[in-house]
Amino acid sequence: MDTTIQNAEQALSGSLSTRQTLKQYVRLTKPRIALLIVISTAVGYCYGIDSTFNFVTFLHALVGTTLLAAGAATLNQWWERSSDAKMNRTKTRPIPAGTIRARDALLFGIALNVLGVAELWTVCNILAAGLGLLTSASYVVVYTPLKRKHAVCTTVGAIPGAMPPLIGFAAARSHLGIDAWVLFSILFLWQFPHFHAIAWMYREDYERAGVKMLAVARPFGPGLTIEIMSALLLLIPITLAPTLLHMAGQVYLAAAALLDVVFVYFGFQLARERNRRRARGLLLASVLYLPVLFAFLVFDNSRFLI
Repeated sequence: MDTTIQNAEQALSGSLSTRQTLKQYVRLTKPRIALLIVISTAVGYCYGIDSTFNFVTFLHALVGTTLLAAGAATLNQWWERSSDAKMNRTKTRPIPAGTIRARDALLFGIALNVLGVAELWTVCNILAAGLGLLTSASYVVVYTPLKRKHAVCTTVGAIPGAMPPLIGFAAARSHLGIDAWVLFSILFLWQFPHFHAIAWMYREDYERAGVKMLAVARPFGPGLTIEIMSALLLLIPITLAPTLLHMAGQVYLAAAALLDVVFVYFGFQLARERNRRRARGLLLASVLYLPVLFAFLVFDNSRFLI
């Protein structure tokens, strides 16, 4: 373990109250990211409904996914504890700051993952549990170490990042349909402008930590523009597809078209002028884009209004 982290652990050992310690464990789970994952799972479940909405199964699907998301986030921070200590953006996280011991974080993350898989398996079905396990494992074991090896990490990481709707859909229907894959595609493509904007803003931090993302390796190169704009342009037909597939109506179609125009605009601004202000603009646009799109997707469908 990194000497800096060991020293921080020793300095803070026993100095935190029970309430403060619990707060640090919550920070390990990245609750804001977990919330987005839960929302994505809920949307997937809604589209997986075949006839009657089963609130109990729905609730357990969300609980299981929340546990897995929290466990994956915790194990990710355990794995990256040394590099987190080198970055201004992450050095105050619980493990590098010494408020949570690395060993305790590891055990906590494993326990959350076991509970999450058990929840989905026993109350929902084996497909939902398997998808949940695959999501967490690929994020922690494949994506996390790949960040320090190759710029393809963004593409690889977008796969587990897009899987929560599949978990929700599977929990409702025990198999995957076209609706689930449309939701997966939306979430997959959305991650490219979102994470490239973050990486560009904090590229000096990421470089110190040895992260090999494209925005760090070639922040002013054409490759970054190609990845961002390709994802944004591909999002247009994918986000309009739900109306053609009778997943949503005309209100959603109009909202999706408007959101796509705004999202592409902010992506083009960063492509044209590489600076922190443009990157932040794209990041904020991405943060607003997904929940608003999902809200229209769910509420402009008669199945959810009965």
